[in-house]
Amino acid sequence: MRTRHRKTLLSAAVLSSLTASVIGAWAHGSHDHSPRRQLLGIHGYDPQSKPDETWGTYCVTELAPFFRDAVAINAKRGLGPTLHLAATQAPPAVSAPAAPKKITVFTAKKFVTMDPGWPEATAVAVMDGKILSVGVTFDDLKPWLDKYPYEVDDRFKDKVIYPGFVEAHTHPVMGSLAISRPTLSHFPMRNPYGAEIPGVKTRDEAIARLKQYAADAKPGETLLTWGYDVLAMGADFDRASLDAISKTQPIIVWDASEHNAYANSGAIEKYEITPEKIKGVIGVGTNPDGTSNGQFLGTDAARVLLPQVIAEQMAPDVAAKNLNYFGALMTQAGVTTAGDLFFGGVDMDLEQHLSRSYFATDQSRQRIVHVIDGFSARHLYGEDAVSKALAMQSEATDKTMYKGVKFYADDAFVSLSMDMQWPGYIDPDTYKGLFMYASKDDFIAAMRPWWNAGFPIHVHSNGSGGNQVTLDALAALQAEKPRFDHRFSFEHFGISTVAQGRRVKALGAVVSTNPYYVYERADLSAQQLGTDRASLAARMRSLIDQDIVVSLHSDTPVGIPSPLLEVWTAVNRIGFTSGKVHAPAERVDVARALKMVTIDAAYTLGVEDKVGTIETGKLADFVVLEEDPQAVDPMAIKEIAVIATILGGDVTLTADTRHP
Repeated sequence: MRTRHRKTLLSAAVLSSLTASVIGAWAHGSHDHSPRRQLLGIHGYDPQSKPDETWGTYCVTELAPFFRDAVAINAKRGLGPTLHLAATQAPPAVSAPAAPKKITVFTAKKFVTMDPGWPEATAVAVMDGKILSVGVTFDDLKPWLDKYPYEVDDRFKDKVIYPGFVEAHTHPVMGSLAISRPTLSHFPMRNPYGAEIPGVKTRDEAIARLKQYAADAKPGETLLTWGYDVLAMGADFDRASLDAISKTQPIIVWDASEHNAYANSGAIEKYEITPEKIKGVIGVGTNPDGTSNGQFLGTDAARVLLPQVIAEQMAPDVAAKNLNYFGALMTQAGVTTAGDLFFGGVDMDLEQHLSRSYFATDQSRQRIVHVIDGFSARHLYGEDAVSKALAMQSEATDKTMYKGVKFYADDAFVSLSMDMQWPGYIDPDTYKGLFMYASKDDFIAAMRPWWNAGFPIHVHSNGSGGNQVTLDALAALQAEKPRFDHRFSFEHFGISTVAQGRRVKALGAVVSTNPYYVYERADLSAQQLGTDRASLAARMRSLIDQDIVVSLHSDTPVGIPSPLLEVWTAVNRIGFTSGKVHAPAERVDVARALKMVTIDAAYTLGVEDKVGTIETGKLADFVVLEEDPQAVDPMAIKEIAVIATILGGDVTLTADTRHP
C-alpha cells in the first residue's frame, strides 16, 4: 500500500480566507492590565464606571482590530479575502461508478484500542475509511476476509498503534501565525523542519538570539519575533535596547501574551510611528520630545504598530508557509482530530468558506471540530443565532464537524489576569483578576438560549473566582431547565478548589485542563499565587477520582500541540524551570493520561462516536508510535517517536512532513 504524502498547496484566495479567520481567534489569549480593563469585572465592580460596551464586544474587539486592520491593508493591496471566493469554490462532484469493496488490514506489534472490553489487538481491518473489524489475532478477521478482497499493510508490524490523538482545545489558524515566527520563547519550541529550538533562559540570551535573527534577515525586511515572556525575563524591551542590536534593520518583538510589542528605530521609521500618531494613546511609551520609546504595551498601543506588520504575515505566500508549519507540527505530534474553539469570531461567512475549502478537503490532515463563538454568533445573527448554528451542523462531514458553543468567564492564566478568590494575588497592585461580564446575570443570560436549545457549552474559566461564577451559572441554568448529558465543559479550570471539583461532578460537567499550566507556568506563577495554588494548577487526579471526565489540551499558542508531552506532564507533573514535582498527589497513571488525549478528549468535544477508540464502526484514525507509552519509563514518554498518522485509513509518514 503506497503512502499518501501531501504537501499542502493552497490558492491565494483560500489563504486570504484563511488569514481572515485568524482575526477573531486571538481574543482567547492573555491580556494586559491597562486602566481601561479594570472597568470590567464582577468582583469589585463599580456600576458608575461601567463602559458603554458589553464584555462580549470588548473581548472580541480587543485583539481582533489588529487583524481587521491588517485585512483592510491587504485589501488595498489587492489581497482582500473576498476577492476571489467564487473562483475557489469546489467544482461540482462528478459521479463515478462504485468501486468494489476492498479491505486494508493494518498489522502492528500491538494496537492499544482504548476499548476496555477488547483492549489490545494485532490486526485491524479498514474499509471505506472506517474500522471494519479489530482482531486480537489475524485469524479473528477471517469472516470478513473470506467475503471481500483485501490487502495487508504490514510496514508497522513492529510498532505500537493507538487511536489518533485528539487535541481538545486549540486554535489552528491563529496559532500558525504566532508559533511560526522566529521565537524568543522562554520554553523550547518544536520545529517541524528541524531540531527543537531551545528556549531563552535569560534576557542576555534573548538579546543574543535577536542579534542572530537580525544577522540572518534580509536588509530592510521586518524581523518579527514572537514569544518573549516578560514574567520569565523580568524586564521589557524598548527602542534603545533594540537599537543596540540594530538601528536600521526593522525589529519588532511580540510578546507571549500577544498584547505587547517593542520596536527599534528601524521599525518605527518603516511604519511611520510619528509623535502625532501616538499622542494620547494609552500604553505607548514616549520620549520627552514625544517620539516613541519603542514600547507598545496593551492592545490600544499595539494597534498603532501591529496591523501593518501582521498584514505582511497575511500575504498568501507567507500565510501558506505558516499554515503548513502548524499542520506539520500537528501531524508529527500524532494529532488526527482537533477542536477549534473560537469559530466565527470575525467573519462567519469567510470561516465557513475556509472550513469547506480547506479543512473539509484532503489538504488538511486533521479533522476539525468547530465550536462556535457565542458572542460573535449573537452579534451577527441576533435572535437567530441559535437557529443559524443549528443549520451549520447540517453541513457537517467527517472532516469538519460543528459541535457546541464557546463563552468566556474570566481572563488569562499566562498574564495572571484570571479572576481569583481570596486571598487573590500576592501583589494586588500589579495583578488584578478580570471577570468578563458586567454581572453574573449577564453571563447567564448570554448562555441561556444555547442551553435551552440543547447545545454543549464550553466556558473558558481559569481562576478560582472565574470557576466559581461559572459553577453558579451552570447551577442556575440547570435549575431553570434540567438537562442530562449536557457536556458543559470547563475549559482550562486553571486554579480550583476541592469544593469546586465536587460541584463540577454534582452538576454533571466535564473538565478540559491545560497541562502547560503545570509544566511551564507553575514555577513562574508561584511568586503571585503562592506555592500551593501554583502547584495545584490544572488539577487532574482529584477530579478523576470523583469520576469526572478530564481531557488535556494545548490551547495553542499557549502551548504547542504535543499530546505525548501532555501525557508526560499529567503523569509526572514536573515544572520545566525547577524540575520540581508540582502537587504529586494530582499525578495520574499512564493509562488514564492516554485516555485524556483520546477517548476522553473526544467525549469533551462530543465526537466520541466517531474517534477516540479503535473499535468497529469508528473512523480509521490511528497514531503509529515507536514504543508503547505504557511500557517505557514514565520520564521517557515525551521522547517517544511518532512514526505516522493514519486518517481514515490514509497513511502519512512523519518523515514525509519534515520539509516545507
